Amino acid sequence: MPTTRSLRRSNPITLLLAALLTLGFLVFILSPSSAATARAKVKNASAAVHPLSPPTSPFRKQSPKAGARAPPPVVHYHLNNLTTSTSPVEGKETVLILTPLARFYQGYWDNLLKLSYPHELIALGFIIPKSRDGNAATAALQAEISKTQSGPEAKRFASITILRQDFDPPLQSQDEGERHKIENQKARRASMSRARNSLLFTILGPSTAWVLWLDSDIVETPPTLIQDLASHDKPIIVPNCFQRYYDNEQKAMSIRPYDFNSWIDSQTAQEIGAKMGYDDILLEGYKDMATYRTLMAYMKDDTGDDTRIQELDGVGGTALLVKAEVHRDGAMFPPFAFYHLIETEGFAKMANRLGWHSWGLPNYLVSL
Repeated sequence: MPTTRSLRRSNPITLLLAALLTLGFLVFILSPSSAATARAKVKNASAAVHPLSPPTSPFRKQSPKAGARAPPPVVHYHLNNLTTSTSPVEGKETVLILTPLARFYQGYWDNLLKLSYPHELIALGFIIPKSRDGNAATAALQAEISKTQSGPEAKRFASITILRQDFDPPLQSQDEGERHKIENQKARRASMSRARNSLLFTILGPSTAWVLWLDSDIVETPPTLIQDLASHDKPIIVPNCFQRYYDNEQKAMSIRPYDFNSWIDSQTAQEIGAKMGYDDILLEGYKDMATYRTLMAYMKDDTGDDTRIQELDGVGGTALLVKAEVHRDGAMFPPFAFYHLIETEGFAKMANRLGWHSWGLPNYLVSL
């Protein structure tokens, strides 16, 4: 006698197979893909788990489980364990490169990628004005960051932070002639000091060993810039900045001194300062204010010895390597007249008052 249709439908084997198929379908639909899981693991591994983490490792809030909140963390950082040695690569010493950026120069980014210091030990920080030029610079920078951080791992940086200024720039024009007018210097450099301090105080983390200040128009440095500067084991050290230009007389490209803020003080400058008002500042490189300081820009010689070193009283900031402990001690960039000095020159004076000395390398060149 043939089996009835109702009995075939209720066969235990058929029901078991149907249950297994249904369960498998639900697991497939509801479970995350392996790629998504992998991305989540990478994201969690690279993220900080507590709000006291430095900005170089962004904090992600924990999801409370069963309505219970995790207790606030207690985090210990042993700053005495930080090293700033003559061999920073071997010591895996972290470097924070900070750049105030009003315009984006492709040569700057290309040069940054050529640095031979391990990129996994480098964090980048930028501060950009809230202006039309600033918006364009932000867009161009983010496009390059996206390409770099999604490219080969050896080229990726440990972290990148972009800040937008919360104050307006004193000069709307970034034209070189306008920026260097003597009447614009105090306001311009005070604004630059505020930008540098905002960048420094926001991003400097407890694991940072060195801070490299690098201007956005520096497009040519040796790939070993960080290692070379650090090898001198100085708290503050600056190379000589030159500008490339076309020499019409020689019909060829040449270089000329550019940064006049790295200098040895003079008696004349001190006497001028003694007669100045409380808020007046000394400026270098202007014929209307002849200080007769010894400028490192003119101390370059033909020996080719790029390790030659000279103690300085003032420093420029085009490329400036600073041990992070100098900043932690309180040395910042005064946006006001500090002993009649401002910005990077004021920083050198403030660091000196804290017991840190500044040094320069007359034959070690970087250029814009």
